[in-house]
Amino acid sequence: MTPERMLDIAVEEARRGLAEGGIPIGAALFSADGELLGAGHNRRVQNDDPSVHAETDAFRAAGRQRGYRSTVMVTTLSPCWYCSGLVRQFNIGAVVIGEARTFHGGHDWLAEHGVAVTLLDDERCVTMMEDFIAAKPELWAEDIGE
Repeated sequence: MTPERMLDIAVEEARRGLAEGGIPIGAALFSADGELLGAGHNRRVQNDDPSVHAETDAFRAAGRQRGYRSTVMVTTLSPCWYCSGLVRQFNIGAVVIGEARTFHGGHDWLAEHGVAVTLLDDERCVTMMEDFIAAKPELWAEDIGE
């Protein structure tokens, strides 16, 4: 499975989150051979829980794995420090990022620590986030801790 096809699943999750009234960030965790292990989206608003980011939702949906080094975390937006920490804590080997124009998280740090990072700069992801930020700047500021 290509990184672009993996991103399609994360984009659909982001769209679900937006349709639910939440923040449009989606993620999915894949095995090295492209098997979908779990997918999720940011549910901070929906669950009134600041810890439910897209990456944590996908990670939880995947359930326990014997190891994570050969897994790939795919996310529509550059992972924040919280989600970058998740990747490092569990030694996830690769991260595919839809875009980092609207938010530049910890992906440089991840790359410096041996995580294979692929930045796709996907226009769907950029447009979805730009539209959301323009429509709900206060909710976006809350999500990124401003």
